[in-house]
Amino acid sequence: MLSTREKILRTLLNRQQCTINELAEAVDINPISVRHHVDKLEASGLITSKEKRHGVGRPRLVYFLTEKGMEQFPTRYLQLTIRLLQQLKESLPKEVVNNLFAEIANDLINEYSQELELENLPIEERLDIIKKLLMMEGFNVNWEKVDNQYLIHEVNCPYYHVGQSHPEICMIDQSLISSVLAVPVEKVQCILNGDAVCTYIVDTEHLAVSEEHHE
Repeated sequence: MLSTREKILRTLLNRQQCTINELAEAVDINPISVRHHVDKLEASGLITSKEKRHGVGRPRLVYFLTEKGMEQFPTRYLQLTIRLLQQLKESLPKEVVNNLFAEIANDLINEYSQELELENLPIEERLDIIKKLLMMEGFNVNWEKVDNQYLIHEVNCPYYHVGQSHPEICMIDQSLISSVLAVPVEKVQCILNGDAVCTYIVDTEHLAVSEEHHE
């Protein structure tokens, strides 16, 4: 049985936006109680509000799902994503599709780069930045140094369900890692292939070449 807050979220999913009174009618409780639940959902970042004009008089407040709120209903959007990717692969050359995934990674880098100062940062600080960036994208990441190599481990894959049909999506995190480190990385384990983790190897020889190039 759905809780009141789940009913509110589902109502907003189906109707896009509602007032307090509309939500109260939809979930069958009084507006005061609905407002209490709405305040909690808004504080959790699942919904937000805006003023909307309705004829004459004061604007009314309407509520709608945030991106975080949308993610509470993954199945619907997951199916749409898989279908869109399938259409892309059927309509476009493989190289173009791969470039699209690479561009997504570039967009992520550009989105975060305004707050990052990567120039002259040592490798281990860059690895910590990668860890934070990937965690923001839903990955659980750790890294270690083994002999002359750094290993980056992703112990989960937020793209798993999409990746089963479209493994090209792995290019997103691989491109992000390569961009932050400014060197190519090699993937040696992949959850999609049945491995326990996804692991990327960074060879310190590549890092040395990259540092000389920047100098």
